[in-house]
Parts: sequence; structure tokens; C-alpha cells
Amino acid sequence: MGAHFLFTTLGSLGDLHPYIAVGIGLRDRGHTVTIATSEFYRAKVEGEGLRFHPLRPDLGALIDRPEIMREAMHPRTGTEYVFRKLFMPWVEQGFEDTVEAARDADVIVGHPVAFATPTAAEHLQKKWISVALQPSVFLSAFDPPAISGAPYLRLLHSLGPVASRAFFRLARRIARGWGSPLNELRRKLGLRDFPNPVLDDMFSPYGTQGWFSHVLAKPQLDWPARTFITGFPFYDKLEPGQGLRPELAAFLDAGSPPVVFTLGSSAVWDAGAFYTESLAAVRKLGCRAVLLIGSDPRNAPQGPIPDNVFVVEYAPYSQLLPRSAATVHQGGIGTTAQALRAGRPMIFMPYSHDQPDNANRARKLGVARIIPKSNYRADRVAHELRILLSRNAYSAAAKHVAAEIAQENGVRAACEGLEAAAQPQNGIESTQRRKEKA
Repeated sequence: MGAHFLFTTLGSLGDLHPYIAVGIGLRDRGHTVTIATSEFYRAKVEGEGLRFHPLRPDLGALIDRPEIMREAMHPRTGTEYVFRKLFMPWVEQGFEDTVEAARDADVIVGHPVAFATPTAAEHLQKKWISVALQPSVFLSAFDPPAISGAPYLRLLHSLGPVASRAFFRLARRIARGWGSPLNELRRKLGLRDFPNPVLDDMFSPYGTQGWFSHVLAKPQLDWPARTFITGFPFYDKLEPGQGLRPELAAFLDAGSPPVVFTLGSSAVWDAGAFYTESLAAVRKLGCRAVLLIGSDPRNAPQGPIPDNVFVVEYAPYSQLLPRSAATVHQGGIGTTAQALRAGRPMIFMPYSHDQPDNANRARKLGVARIIPKSNYRADRVAHELRILLSRNAYSAAAKHVAAEIAQENGVRAACEGLEAAAQPQNGIESTQRRKEKA
């Protein structure tokens, strides 16, 4: 008889899609999967045959408010805003929702910003597994992440692990206060305070799965104990069963591979001049292009659209990006994963959070160039695209990385690890030993 897994996740499609991918994998292996997330995603989850449970806050009420998205995507203060203003004030309601959803679950699988997950699991005495969707959540002194809004830290990190470790101690002291509402809840429940609710205590003593590729990062000595990298779990449908629109497929068939411009599912609500400058760059280059503009009407280009440009709200990356010449994007982990998988070079215009680190890792792989958001102008974009498309080294590196990713099966590896965790004893350790012997 199968186990019941409860997934808790909050955020954008990049935070939801990997859970749907693994959920479908577990479902097909005979298990029951409930995804607890914002009410906004109910139809999407249930449309894939997975159970749904609402988890507050409901981001559907916030996602189309420009002032909120500007704060959330700010390069220096965006992460603090998301933690302290968007999610932490709802931690008690999130705890109530998680407890209700988890009563008959065998294992809880938690997203880092679903801050109530560890407390709900401890309260119910349930086993739980933490998930890292990107390497930047591990504040490793041996592989330090690029920190949004602080490019000067590259010099500090270049001094070695001792300097990086000192900076991360300071970061932990600053972030400790962000989790005060969670510790207040824990005191009400008679539980001990977490030393650092929004950083170190997001990781489970039962194990952590890194739902990203080995090409982005290798395990480090100072990562949380029992951490295992699975590879990317891929899913990218806006609606269940959705594919390319016939008009877009016809455009792709009619000419050379286009450059794809996209801002994912979060930054697209704070696009600014991205699409205007991108379209101007396309005119300078004379290349074909696809603009994925989302549903925000402010992103629609003004005036007539050239024949060499196709504008659409959304398209599945897995079907579009392999047919592109390159991708220009914001660097969220979901978009980055699909672009790496497609085997095409890319340009990053990172906003905040994990995006600068994802961009830096892709640059080190030789598959990407980076344009700071403040410098994203048509002339610069056209210049960077000329370099990207004319130098064979970028294309060769992108194909090499894609071949490595093709050898991974993130869904299967995640499912095997979670099935082991559902066993009565030593699930994570047994799976880790099997992987090391293989």
C-alpha cells in the first residue's frame, strides 16, 4: 500500500512546478500526494490528479499588485520583504493549514519559505524532508553564493572560506530577528525557540533533497547533513495538457530559431522596460524573436509587431527553448533549469533572491552572459547577443551541459529518496548509501 506525502510550497510557478513534477512521479508509483499551497493554484494541482489543500497566504490576491511585486523583486531588500512582510505574518495560519493537511500524512515535504512546516511536523511528530530548489539556499563558505544587491562580496569571498564564514555569521545574526513570529508560535505550542528560523532551521534533521542539477553545484562540507542532489524535476505546463499554440508552432516552423525573451512568472509583474528594450534590440539585430509577456497588459508592445517577432503570454519552455537560438531571462531557477536543459546559450538580467547566483553559476559553466538590470538597454542587449550567437564556445558549452542534465532523472531520484523516508527507520541514510555505492 502506498504512502501519503504532503508537499507544502509557496511562491511562483518556479516554486510550484517541481512539486507537481515529483507529485506526479509519486502518484504514478502508487502513492497519494497532497500539495498544500496558495488557493490560487487549486485548479492547476487538481488538474494533474493530485490532492490540493489551501495554505495561507493566498498569493493570488497579491501577484497582480505592482507595488508588492516591486518590493518583492528589489535587488537589495527583496528577500527580507518576502520573508518578513509576505510570508512570516501568516505563519500561524500556515501552521493551522499544515496541521490540518498533515494529520494522515506519512511524510511532509517542505519548501524553505513554507516556514510553518518544521513546526507542524514537530507538533504532530511527523517525519519531514526539506527541499532546496537552488544552491544559493546553502550558505556555504566553500561555494559561496552570489548575494543579490551585494556584488562587492565577490571580493570578500575570493579571500577564502574564513572570510565567507565570517560574513555568513553576520547574515545569520541579521536574519534571526525575521523569524520572531515563528518563535512566538513555537512558545505557544510549548516548543523550544529555533536559533534561526529563516535560515538554518529550514533544513530537516531527517534529510534535505536538492532539486537541482549537479552541474550547478556539488555537495560541500558545510551543507546540512543528509543532503542529496536529485537533479531538476521538470514540469512547465500553464494548464494540464497544454502545449504550444498552433500559431507559435507555425512561426517556429517558418524560419530560423528565434531569441526568446521571458521574465518567468514573478519578475514579469515588474517588467519595466524589459520588453520595450528587447524589441528595440531585435530591430537592431534583425533576428527573429519570441516575447513571452505574461498576462500583465502593461507588457504588451506598443504599435505594430514586426513579422520577425511573435508575442504571446506563455509557452511551455520544454517545447519552445530547444527550438530557440538563445534565451534572455531573469534567472529564476525554473527558467534557468529549462534553459540549461534546452542546450542553448542565454543572457541573464537578474533581479533578486537566487537569480544573481543562478546567473553566476551559468556564467561559470560557459553558457551565459549577464546584463545588470540597471544596464538593460537595447544597444547593450544587441551587443551581448551578437557575442553570444557568434562565438561557438557558448553553443558548445550549452550542448555539453544539456547532455549532462539529460543523464539525470530528478523526479525518479526524488521519489526514491522520499519513498525511503516513508519507511519506518533510516530511510534517508539507506538511500544515501545506495546512491554512493551506485
